[in-house]
Amino acid sequence: MAVSEAKLHDFLGKFVSDLGATAHAGMVVIGERLGLYKALAGKNLTADELAQATGTDARYVREWAASQAAGGYLTYDAHTQKFGMTEEQTLTLAHEDGPAYIPGAFELALGSLAAVPRITDAFRSGAGMGWYEHDEAVFHGCEKFFRPGYTMNLVSSWIPALSGVKEKLERGAKVADIGCGKGASTILLAKAFPNSNIFGFDYHDKSIEMAREAARLEGVDDRVTFQLASAKEFPGDGYDFVSVFDCLHDMGDPVGAAAHVRRALKDDGSWMIVEPFAHDEMHDNFNPVGRVYYSFSTLLCTPCSRSQEVGACLGAQAGEKRVRQVVESAGFSQFRRATETPFNLIYEARP
Repeated sequence: MAVSEAKLHDFLGKFVSDLGATAHAGMVVIGERLGLYKALAGKNLTADELAQATGTDARYVREWAASQAAGGYLTYDAHTQKFGMTEEQTLTLAHEDGPAYIPGAFELALGSLAAVPRITDAFRSGAGMGWYEHDEAVFHGCEKFFRPGYTMNLVSSWIPALSGVKEKLERGAKVADIGCGKGASTILLAKAFPNSNIFGFDYHDKSIEMAREAARLEGVDDRVTFQLASAKEFPGDGYDFVSVFDCLHDMGDPVGAAAHVRRALKDDGSWMIVEPFAHDEMHDNFNPVGRVYYSFSTLLCTPCSRSQEVGACLGAQAGEKRVRQVVESAGFSQFRRATETPFNLIYEARP
């Protein structure tokens, strides 16, 4: 076997980077939970000062801060021995309600990895694992992971890209948000379009409970109703607008769910489908974004679908062609890609 020393060193360098990133995920979650990033926002502090400001142990904080500086997540002044944050680091690590908050992604990753022993067994048995069976960090991390993208794009660009939907929502429409989770997308719709009546449905009871509390805290519980229901059985009809955010590929029977959406919509209604960005051909997704989505799909999306009836297992990198097949098989006559971001594809389907 002929091994290229240069290629071996290159690959080992990739390994070191990946190993550091894996451990770094835990560091980010610790930093968020203890308020370490927020304490550094706009300030330069020594490890002792940071520990005092956050009520934590200085020795642990020093080690943590060093890991963050080594990874480029904090700045460090060797002369003053103070750690700090750039404006960009502050935006992404300390502003939880901002458009680019990233700690949730790491919480989602750690929660997903807790299922590795069971998913390993599933490789042998072919069994599924329901969304509700995962570590609670998955539910919280998922909401934090997706919410910034929704905050940045939903009202400003995604809704306006749909045919006449913005005007309907402004006048007052009946809306169903399917697979709403903890309600981030549902609440954003309710806040942006106060004349509309929004219904959020999810099959996970704990997420529905948390969504109701979030709506109360946001002051929109008078026009948002959260209810436990699956995508194939959510109640009501005559909806002007139905949305599904990053969850069609998780469903066991996406065609059945799409057919139910078709029946629930008005004849002039619209269905917005938000899915992870993906090309149709697998090899075209061999890039950093594809790597993230294929990994999460292995741990979360595919086993979730396999745990339900039919078990279609579209996966998080389904691509436009497969989503179109699902939508058209359910009886929709119109389907198009309305817009996109580096992380999402936004489709519009009409009866």
